[in-house]
Amino acid sequence: MIRTDALDQLPVRTAVPALERSLDDRGVAVLCAPPGTGKTTLVPLVLAGLAGGGPVRRVVVAEPRRIAARAAARRMAWLIGERAGGRVGFTVRGERVVGRDTVVEVVTTGVLLQRLQRDQELAGVDAVIIDECHERHLDADTVAAFLLDVREAIRPDLRLVAASATTDAQGWARLLGDAPVVEAQGVSHPVEVVWAPPAAPVRPPHGMRVDPALLTHVAATVRRALAERDGDVLCFLPGVGEIGRVAGQLAGVAAEVLQVHGRAPAAVQDAVLAGSSGEGRRVVLATSVAESSLTVPGVRVVVDSGLAREPRTDHARGLSALTTVRASQAAGRQRAGRAGREAPGAVYRCWAQAEDGRLARFPSPEIKVADLAAFALQTACWGDPDASGLALLDPPPAGAMSAAREVLTAVGAVDAEGRVTDRGVRMSRLGLHPRLARALLDGADEVGGRRVAEVVALLSEEPPREYGDDLAAALRAARRGGDGYAARWRQEVRRLSSFVADAGGGSGPDDAAVGLVAALAFPERVARARGEGAFLMVSGTGAELRDGSGLRSAPWLAVAVADRPAHSASARVRLAAVIDEDTARMAAGHLRFAGEEVHWAGGDVVARRVERLGAVELSVRPLKQPAQELVRGALVEGLRREGLGLLRWTRESEQLRERLAFLHRELGEPWPDVSRDALLERTDRWLEPELSRARRRSDLARIDAGQALRRLLPWATGEAVRLDELAPERIEVPSGSRIRVEYGGAQPVLAVKLQELFGLRETPRVAGVPVLVHLLSPAGRPAAVTADLASFWQDGYRAVRAELRGRYPKHPWPEDPTTVEATRFTKARLKREQE
Repeated sequence: MIRTDALDQLPVRTAVPALERSLDDRGVAVLCAPPGTGKTTLVPLVLAGLAGGGPVRRVVVAEPRRIAARAAARRMAWLIGERAGGRVGFTVRGERVVGRDTVVEVVTTGVLLQRLQRDQELAGVDAVIIDECHERHLDADTVAAFLLDVREAIRPDLRLVAASATTDAQGWARLLGDAPVVEAQGVSHPVEVVWAPPAAPVRPPHGMRVDPALLTHVAATVRRALAERDGDVLCFLPGVGEIGRVAGQLAGVAAEVLQVHGRAPAAVQDAVLAGSSGEGRRVVLATSVAESSLTVPGVRVVVDSGLAREPRTDHARGLSALTTVRASQAAGRQRAGRAGREAPGAVYRCWAQAEDGRLARFPSPEIKVADLAAFALQTACWGDPDASGLALLDPPPAGAMSAAREVLTAVGAVDAEGRVTDRGVRMSRLGLHPRLARALLDGADEVGGRRVAEVVALLSEEPPREYGDDLAAALRAARRGGDGYAARWRQEVRRLSSFVADAGGGSGPDDAAVGLVAALAFPERVARARGEGAFLMVSGTGAELRDGSGLRSAPWLAVAVADRPAHSASARVRLAAVIDEDTARMAAGHLRFAGEEVHWAGGDVVARRVERLGAVELSVRPLKQPAQELVRGALVEGLRREGLGLLRWTRESEQLRERLAFLHRELGEPWPDVSRDALLERTDRWLEPELSRARRRSDLARIDAGQALRRLLPWATGEAVRLDELAPERIEVPSGSRIRVEYGGAQPVLAVKLQELFGLRETPRVAGVPVLVHLLSPAGRPAAVTADLASFWQDGYRAVRAELRGRYPKHPWPEDPTTVEATRFTKARLKREQE
C-alpha cells in the first residue's frame, strides 16, 4: 500500500511538474534540492510511474556510496508499501537485490560504469538520475560524460537528471547543454551556529593523521551539546579511525553511541537510518556519508570537527591514499543543515569563526587530485584514451593522465598508443583498480584462484589498524575474524573468486603467496632493506617501518599501503608483506636494468657494471674500460653539476669569456653566447677534441678554457679578427699607459689614475659603448666614477681637485685638466724630464 501521506509531505513534490516538463522538452535537467526534500526518493518513483500516475518507465538512480544506494532503495520500497527487491531494488558491488518487476534500480556509480561498458545503449532504461553530483566524485563525473555521449550518439531518448543538494548547479547545467535548472525549496528550520574552537592550538592534519587533542575536544563538545540541547546529536568526523577513538571517549554518556560509515555493518546502518525508538537519546558519529546521501531522523544538534578525507596522489613517489583536509564551506553548510531538518537546531563548529572565511568554497573535484589509472582505463575502453572528447566539468590533469597511462601500459591494459587491449577490457570488468586487477589475473596461476582472491580483497579495502602492518598476518586475522570488515572481506572474496579459475598454484605458505600478490599489484613499491627498519623502494622512495614492527628484519618487502609524514623524506609503511629477491625480480622485472653505467658521482667519473631494479642496486662491479661516449657523458654531467670551474681558467681566459659575453650582449650574432648553459649545450663546438680524450676529473683540469673558447669566435665570417678592435683587452690612455678593461659587469670598466686622462675630453668607447671610468688617486684609491668624462671635467673635477691637491701636493692639479698633458709622474719628475 502506497504511503501517500509520507509522499505528500516531501517538499520536492512542488518541483516535480517543472522537472517533468523539462524532461519532456529537453530530455535533460538539473534538479537542485536541499537534503531531506525527497529528491532521492520521490523523484525516481514519479519518473517511473510508481507515484502520481503516468506510464511505467524503468529508472536507474546512481548513488556515490553503497550505504546510500541501499538506504535509498529501502526507503522508496517502504514508501510504496513493499520491500526492496520488488518494484524497487538495488545493486552494489557484491550484492544485487532486484526482481522481475523491478523498475527503479538504485546502483552505485561504479556499478553503472560497468554496465555502460557492457551495454552502451542501456537497453530498456528510460531515465538515469545521477544523485549527489555536487560531491564531484570521479565515477559520477565519468558516468555523466559517458551518458552524454550515449544521448548524443545512440540514445537521444534517454532522459538524464543531475541531482544536486547545493545551489551550485550552473556548471552541470552547462555540461548538459544548457539544461533547465529546477529548484525545490526545502523545509528548513533555523540553525544556531555555536563556534567552539579548542582552547589550545592543535596541529593541522597531515596525511591520515589527526591531532588526538582535536578528537578529545570533539568528544568534549559532544558532551557539551548533550548537556545544552535537546534531541539527538550527529557528529561529523573524517574517517573510521577517528570515529572509533571519539566513541571510546564518549563511554558513559547518557545516550546510545552509534557509528555510521561505509564499513559499518548493515544492521547498524539500518538502525541509524530508522531513527530513535524514543527510549533515549542518540549520538551518531558519522563520516561525510551523512552530509547529503543519507537522512538521519531525530537529529537536532550537529557537532562538526571541520575535517574531511579526500584522495591525493604523489606521482613522483607512486603513493596514493586518502588524506585529511579541512572541510569546505559547502560541506559545512550541508552538515549544519542536518540540525534543522525537523525542528530548530544548532551546529557546534570546532573551529574559530575567523577561520571560516579562509576555507575552500567547495570540495576538490576528485578528477583533479586522485589517481587516474582506473579512470584512464575506463576512457580507453570507451574509445577515448586521453578523454579529450568527453564532456567533463574539469579536464583531467595532463601529468596525472600520463602517470596513469604508464601504469596501464606496465600492466598490459593498453598498448603503446594507449588503445585498450583484450586484457585491459577484462581488467576493467573486475571492479578493481588496474593494479589489483593485474594482481588477480597474474597471481591466480601462481598462488591459486581462491588465495589470490583473498589477498586482492584484502588490498581493495585496507584492513583495520588492529590487524597490524603485516599483510600475511592481516589475512589470517580476516579469515578468523567476526567483525564487519571480515564479513565484507569474505563477500568480496566470493565475488573475485568467480573471475579466476582455481587451478594449480595453490600450494605453499601463505606468507609467500601474500607477498607475491602484493608485489604484482605494486611493483614500484618493492623495497629492499637498508637497516634499522629502513627500506628503499625500486621507485627511489625511502620507506620506514614503525618501531616494534615484526617486518623490520625482512630483507625485502612488497609495500601495499604507505604515506609520507610531514617533513619526512621517507614514506611510512602501514601495510606490507615479506618477499624474497626472486619475487622482487619477477614482479618488478620491467624495471630491471643490467649493463654498463658511467656517471659523475663523488666529484669524479664512476664506471661500473650494475644490475638493479629501478633504484635498488642488486650487484655492482667496477668497469675498467668504459665506452668513451659514456665517459664523455659523465664528464659533461660533472660540468653541469659542479660548473665550468672544473676546467683550467687563467686570468686571460676569464677575461676572454667576459669580452665575448659583452659582445654577444651588445652586438649579438655572430658573437657567441658564452653563458654557462650555452657552453654546456655546445661542448662539441669548443671542448673537442680534449673532452673526448679525457677520462677523469684531473683531465678536465688540464684543458685550457681560454684556448678552447677561441674555437667559438666567428672565424667563418671574418669577424673574429675584430675582437681586439671591438672589445680590446686594454685601452691606451693619454699618458701612454695601456690600461686593462674589465668586462665582467653591466658596463665595461676602465680604472685609471686621474692625471693619466688629462687632455682627454670624451669618454673612451668599446663597441660603441662608453666605458665606466673609475678615476683613481695617485695612490690608486677610488676618487670618482663617471661615464661622461666631459661633464666630470666641467662639474665634478673642481671638488675632487680640492680634496686631492692637499693630500697629494707633489702631483700636478691644473685648474683646467683638458688643456694640459697627461702624466703618470709627480711634478718633480716632470720637471726633471723637461730639463
